[in-house]
Amino acid sequence: MPRENILPLAAMEKLLKKSGAARVSEDAKEALRGLLEETAKEVGEKAVKFAAHSGRTTVKAADIHLAKK
Repeated sequence: MPRENILPLAAMEKLLKKSGAARVSEDAKEALRGLLEETAKEVGEKAVKFAAHSGRTTVKAADIHLAKK
């Protein structure tokens, strides 16, 4: 089963252009999307553990900040 992407490629192009790129290839957009989605998944999983450890089912901003460290 192929993985479903959440982030749109257009957003990846905007991010790369804001970073100074004049042009952005499709494979660069796809690579950035893959990296960001994987990183977000890892941070999210850690944040869920922090929330559960605190006895909550709701993930809060503080959990995200702790998880990114």
